[in-house]
Amino acid sequence: MRSLSRDQIRQADQYAIERLGIPGLILMENAGRQAADLVAETLRETGGDRVAVVVGAGNNGGDGCVAARHLGLRGYAVGVFLVAPRQKLQGDAAVNLHALESLERDVRDAGADVERLAEALRRFDVVADAVGGTGIRGALRGAAAQAVEQINAAERPVVAIDIPTGLDCDTGRAEGPAVRARCTVTFLARKKGFDAPGADAYTGHVHVADIGVPAEWIARRAGAAD
Repeated sequence: MRSLSRDQIRQADQYAIERLGIPGLILMENAGRQAADLVAETLRETGGDRVAVVVGAGNNGGDGCVAARHLGLRGYAVGVFLVAPRQKLQGDAAVNLHALESLERDVRDAGADVERLAEALRRFDVVADAVGGTGIRGALRGAAAQAVEQINAAERPVVAIDIPTGLDCDTGRAEGPAVRARCTVTFLARKKGFDAPGADAYTGHVHVADIGVPAEWIARRAGAAD
C-alpha cells in the first residue's frame, strides 16, 4: 500500500467518523491498544517491565493514555508524564486521561519540570512517545521541544506512537528536535514522510496498525495520491 499524506490521513479519520459512524473514541481505543501491543513486544525484547508514556496535548496524547491504560491492565509498571497542561487535553483525549486516572495509574504533571524529564525516564525500560502527532509542522517550541530533547537524552528504547514527535508527516524532515525511536506504530497507513531519505533514523522500524478503517478505502486514498 502507498504512503499517505497528512491531508489524506485526516480524510480517512473523517470518513470513518462521519460516513462509517465509528466514534472517535473507538478509533482512539483501537490505536492505543495497538500501540500497547508494540510497547509490550519491545519490553519483552529488552527483558523489562517498566514503561514511561510521555503525553502531550491532542489526539496523540489520547492515544498514549489508552496505551498506558492497557499496559497497566496487563501488569506492566507504567508511569505517565504529562508535558502539556491538563486543560489542553480535550474531547476524546480528555476522556481517556480521566479513564486512566480513574484506575489510579501513576500520572505526573511534568511540564513545569520538563528540563529534568530525562532523569525520571531513565528509571524505566522503554519510553512511549505520545507528545505530538501528524499535525505538527515546522520546528517544535516550548515544552514539546524540551520533552523531545529529554526523551532522546534518556537513552532508552523509544516506541513512537503514530509518528516520532517533531518529524514532519509529509516531508520526513525534522526542522528542530525530533524523537529518535527504535520503532514506530503508525495508524491507517505509512506516512508519506517515512519514505524520505534519512527518515528511518527517527522512525526506526515502522509497524502499520489497523484501527478499524476498511483497507480498501485506504487503498483508494493511496491511489488518489498519484
